[in-house]
Amino acid sequence: MRKSFVIHEHHATHLHFDLRLEMEGVLRSWAVPKGPSMDPMDKRLAVAVPDHSITYGSFEGTLPKGSYGAGEVRIWDSGEYETDSDPAEQVRRGKLVFTFHGKKVMGGFTLVKMKKQAKNWLLIKAEDKFASVDWKLKTVLKK
Repeated sequence: MRKSFVIHEHHATHLHFDLRLEMEGVLRSWAVPKGPSMDPMDKRLAVAVPDHSITYGSFEGTLPKGSYGAGEVRIWDSGEYETDSDPAEQVRRGKLVFTFHGKKVMGGFTLVKMKKQAKNWLLIKAEDKFASVDWKLKTVLKK
């Protein structure tokens, strides 16, 4: 089952990356403060945030001061992701196993909900042919 994904580079109060996965007619979203990593040893915090409309997947621009998420937003990566079973059901169970087919992020990943944490998840790269301990996150916008 393939669906779309987008990762926004978001220069708000603090630089972070917004991971958005299409499911159930919306983009389910997580804020990833340090961004994704292709190193399986990195466990990146991913904080669940409100869902966004599917059309937001192509958004790039400036959210005005005073509005939620004010700051510059750019598409850092996009493409499709794939799961073996219903991704929304996996999220409800607290563990989503999926494969990215993007330009920057590729291969297997897991999002796992942290115990006793309402919104906190971990984004973890699988050990596969795309994994790289030397991989460095490069931003689109220079600040």
